[in-house]
Formats: sequence, C-alpha cells, structure tokens
Amino acid sequence: MIDIEDVARDVVDAAIKVHMALGPGLLESAYRECHAFELRKRGRTVLTEVKLPITYDGNTVDAGYRLDELVDDLVIVENKAVESLLPVHQAQLMTYLKLSERKIGFLLNWNVKRMKDGIRRVVYNLTTPSPYPSGKFPPPPSRN
Repeated sequence: MIDIEDVARDVVDAAIKVHMALGPGLLESAYRECHAFELRKRGRTVLTEVKLPITYDGNTVDAGYRLDELVDDLVIVENKAVESLLPVHQAQLMTYLKLSERKIGFLLNWNVKRMKDGIRRVVYNLTTPSPYPSGKFPPPPSRN
C-alpha cells in the first residue's frame, strides 16, 4: 500500500527541484509537465489534465473541470503561476478534493522567488459524502 505522506513528500521535493532548475516566469503548463516528469522519475504514477465531471440533478455533467495532476491516485496538485495565491485558489482545490474523494492536495505557485513560499498543502475532511461514490470517479482520458 502506498503511504500518502511519502507521496506528499515527493510532490514537495519534486516541486522544489523543478523550481530550482527553471525559476519563476513560465506558464503553468510548463511547470505541470516538468513536475509530472520529475515525479515519474521517482516512480510515481502521475496523470495530468484529468477530467472531473460534476453531478447535477442525478446527471453527470462534464463542466470542463480538470485536475492538473493526480499523483498515485491519492494526491491532487493544482499548479498556478500567479502573483499570489488567493482564497479562490484554495476553494478550487477543496472542491476538487471533495468531488474526487481525495484527502490531500497541493497548491503550487511557481511564480515565487523561493518555491517553499509557493507551496500550500490542503487537507479535506472526507466525512461528508461526495457525489462520486468510490469506484464511480471517471477514468482519465488516455494520453499518448
């Protein structure tokens, strides 16, 4: 069984390594791909741009939501390249955690001088049932 805290450590360590190599100023998509690459080098399974539909009135609707990264099917990573993280960014990640029934996520703001200042860990309490019961979370699109 995969330890979620080991995954979390790898997410943070990989972010610091990528940021040290690239620095601030790139697009979120560049950081996402490099971060995913670094995590895969460490043996992690990383899916990017994972569709996250919502349920409304008993129907599943693709509303265009995408998880930037899903690491080992446990941890969500939301990448930003902004002047500063805002409460709306944390709310977005909390919603993603709730809808996908995941417990831990990270907001990574790559537009900082030191990466440690751009990392925010977010934990969601899973006591409230999600509209996606276990096993009903849609599979990610195939990526070649």
